[in-house]
Amino acid sequence: MSSRVLGIVPARLASTRLPNKPLYPLLGRPLIEWVWRRIEGMKVLDEAVVATDSEEVAEVCRAMGAPVELTSPHHPSGTDRVAEVARLERYSGYQVIANIQGDEPLLKEAHLGAAIELVRERGWEIGTCATPLLDMETRKDPSVVKVVKARSGRALYFSRSPIPYKRDEKPSAEELGREPFLRHIGLYAYTPEALENWVAQAPSPLEELEKLEQLRPLGSGARIGVAVVGAADPGVDTPADVVRMEERLLDLTVHRQAKGNR
Repeated sequence: MSSRVLGIVPARLASTRLPNKPLYPLLGRPLIEWVWRRIEGMKVLDEAVVATDSEEVAEVCRAMGAPVELTSPHHPSGTDRVAEVARLERYSGYQVIANIQGDEPLLKEAHLGAAIELVRERGWEIGTCATPLLDMETRKDPSVVKVVKARSGRALYFSRSPIPYKRDEKPSAEELGREPFLRHIGLYAYTPEALENWVAQAPSPLEELEKLEQLRPLGSGARIGVAVVGAADPGVDTPADVVRMEERLLDLTVHRQAKGNR
């Protein structure tokens, strides 16, 4: 019998770059609603739930029919929030936990499915995704996380720096369109045991330097598999991202309407 998959969307109200992020309106609808509508019918998930520390966010979720769990307001990360929900007795029957970012309204099911497959079918403790960098600005941007992986698919390192470094010259546009130049997509699948091991550890020195929590399990020896997938839309972190995302959503709406009228 295939392992059952629980998707958890952590939604923290406090945000330094985008106030009240889960409730921030995109085309008149809260961000969390866009994310939920995106994932609620995904076949790669057997069940999905929103995890939040805010009664206000919970009310919005209930109004749109999304299952929601209230969690501690003291969690330092979304991973800790996901772990609190995953250990509830009612979710004990799931063999794979998927951490779905609450700020990615254009998440692709194929990408989530690729991370899940690494855990469910290929035996990795943790699965995640990456996509080619494509351009030099993205490569140099410290807000874009880069990942280097081994031939086996195992993550070797995540960094905000432009890794891998090409010593003799800058990588060409053609090179940036393929491995080993990869941008990390911040979604994860874990076994329940790997998730518990992750949150049980203290933050590592590398994690504190880079402000990347995935360096915690990586540095302790956890096996993180990386699936290389196609292009991915960035998430929503700033007011500028909101403008870009609204334009993208409008473009997709117009495209669907034009396709339906053919």
